[in-house]
Amino acid sequence: MEFSIATLLAQFVEDKLVAKKNLEKKLGCEDEESIQKLELILDALEKISVLAKERGKYRRIYPEDVVEAKLRCSSKGFCFAIQDEENAEDIYIRESHLSNAWNGDRVLVKTIKEGSRRRSPEGEVKLILERANPSLLATVADSENGYRAIPLDDRLLFELDLLQNGTNLADAIEHLVHVSVMRYPIAQKPPLGKVTKILGSDAEEASDVDIVSCKHDLPHEFKANEIDSAASLPARVAAAEIKRRLDLRDKLTIAIGSEAKLTENSWIENALTLEPTPEGNWQLGIHIADVAHYIEQDTLLDRVSRRRGTAINLQKQIIPLFPPRVSKICSLEPGKNRLTISVLITINDQGEIVESEIRPSAVSVDHYLTYQEVQNILGEPDQVSDKLAPTAKVLNDLFFTLSPLVKAQRLQRGGFEITTPEFSSLFQDEGRLGAILTPSNLPVRSLLTELILLAGKVVADSLQAWGVPGIYCIQPEPDVDELEDLLKLSSNLGLELDLDPEGDVTPQDYQLLTQQFATSSEKMVLNYLLQDTLKPPKYITKPGEHFGLAYSDGYTHCVSPGQRYIDLMVQRILKTVFEFGRDRRHSRAKNKVDLGSSSCYGEIGWNVLPPAMQEQLDIELHAILPRLNDREKVAEDAESDLEGLKKAEKMKERTGKVFEGLIVGVQSYGFFVQIEDMLVEGLVHVSSLKDDWYEYRSRHSCLVGRKNRTAYRLGDRVEVEVKSVDYYRQQIDLVTQNEGVSLSNRNWEEE
Repeated sequence: MEFSIATLLAQFVEDKLVAKKNLEKKLGCEDEESIQKLELILDALEKISVLAKERGKYRRIYPEDVVEAKLRCSSKGFCFAIQDEENAEDIYIRESHLSNAWNGDRVLVKTIKEGSRRRSPEGEVKLILERANPSLLATVADSENGYRAIPLDDRLLFELDLLQNGTNLADAIEHLVHVSVMRYPIAQKPPLGKVTKILGSDAEEASDVDIVSCKHDLPHEFKANEIDSAASLPARVAAAEIKRRLDLRDKLTIAIGSEAKLTENSWIENALTLEPTPEGNWQLGIHIADVAHYIEQDTLLDRVSRRRGTAINLQKQIIPLFPPRVSKICSLEPGKNRLTISVLITINDQGEIVESEIRPSAVSVDHYLTYQEVQNILGEPDQVSDKLAPTAKVLNDLFFTLSPLVKAQRLQRGGFEITTPEFSSLFQDEGRLGAILTPSNLPVRSLLTELILLAGKVVADSLQAWGVPGIYCIQPEPDVDELEDLLKLSSNLGLELDLDPEGDVTPQDYQLLTQQFATSSEKMVLNYLLQDTLKPPKYITKPGEHFGLAYSDGYTHCVSPGQRYIDLMVQRILKTVFEFGRDRRHSRAKNKVDLGSSSCYGEIGWNVLPPAMQEQLDIELHAILPRLNDREKVAEDAESDLEGLKKAEKMKERTGKVFEGLIVGVQSYGFFVQIEDMLVEGLVHVSSLKDDWYEYRSRHSCLVGRKNRTAYRLGDRVEVEVKSVDYYRQQIDLVTQNEGVSLSNRNWEEE
């Protein structure tokens, strides 16, 4: 069964009746066996009153005391159900009420005890909707009853019996293995698993990519039928299809990316054109690969990409959204005719959008350049060949004229950017962070992002103007308490910050912070810590605020349809409007609007899409967004885990070495030190401070010795030795090499 109960129930919205045939199509039940499985599941859900059957169709039942949530458990066995709704109360679940659900599982929870001012409400798991751990990392142990797998994740409070499946389990004892779950616990029967891969004698012997892939159950390979389906896609662009589109192949078109050598999995999803207009403005063209033309909804390749949700960047290895064949025919390779969706934006000399258009189009890229090549061309104009001279002129206008104007508009509305030593991203917009990162060694990267972001704004504005169901990318404002330590640290470093710690956090506050950080010798550390205070972006069906970009009235992702399923869905909505949208009130009306142009904004007083199509689209968006938000979280965690493992590996090699660092956090159990050269953080545990008994002073965020009055405070510089590294948990233990500063040398008093 390829789908989960969560995916099945996501097809139901409110009290709408859904036919079984429709469910079969949406869930990809194409053979008799999968259809029978679906019937069994529907019967079971009907019996436990999750679904009701009326006139041969099904509808979802929504009891008031039952909510959908995700389990979050601790290593001590405390579990809470976390609801999707912002600011909704967490529900405490006792171990006896888990119904064999595990950490991370998506569940239906019934409230059995109301919460009070001091206590969370209590609940019990009524139904497990989706398992978060179809596989896991474990070590193998021998027991009287056979071999068992002990999960490395201490939040998974169980062991699995292991099948003898051809792997010599005796050789795997005390080794790190990848285990696939064959059976989840049923009544008194324990879970059952099989070893699919022995990764190494321990975590340090295993490949970091293998660890991350197994931990997050990332799919690396495509099945044979999925590869065959991709192979059946047409290789050539039909001349008739180009005739139906805006033909831009004669325009000088430039694509920019990070890869010096393109591979079969490389994606060039965006290309740019730039021309002056007769009115003295600029027309910027952002051309996006038309993946939706090839990947039709509810086909095998669509279901594959929907399950994956997003491509994942494991640095030297990318886990793609589609088989390589799809990028081969859609990617905007130089010299190839390619189908695109073009966002044409007219910008005045103040950097303001004057008008815009969205058109199905065809382009042919003239030059593909890396960021470094672009920077070299801009920095050494005298070295440019005659052949590249026209391209150099366009690049000069893009990065020295237009991008600074657009950036000035963003800064004026309160936007900010965060300086970083370097970074890599699959996407040319703000990506998973939700804010613009400026690599200190490659500023052209962020200047391109300034321009690419405009496409997401124009598309979001068009969706609102048409009044059709849409997907919007929002980013909630950070929590004030997340900034508390950073503000104290900044103050201790001598920065004067005029922020109200009791008020709401605004993008303007972050703009002020980044400006102040730029004056500090510790700017890289401060900017790095600032990134951690940002909340991840998420997708909803209504326009909302995006904190990192300082947008208050709607923004969406649309420029990466080959690597982010959300963008593919947005592209389909655009194409639906182009094909079925009504440009006038009724067929006899003489006055019509141009739906592809911003000239239609405010002029539409009718339903652009047929009511049935509008309703179905709305249902589909509500059904898929929770799943896609979950997949974004998995991708973010996987990429972060890999970065953490690589840092832990570097520090493991430096065990015993001494570094200078900055105290960036103080707690009762010790203080955290950021080693600036590598942006690596470790803990000096209070038990390692042998010279005195240290007490925690929360008011000044410091540890103070009872006898010698030595203090360790936020912003102090200390020398630390790398004592030990727990590679898998990415925990770095440090010990101090010099004493803290005496209280008598402080300019503040004791509490």
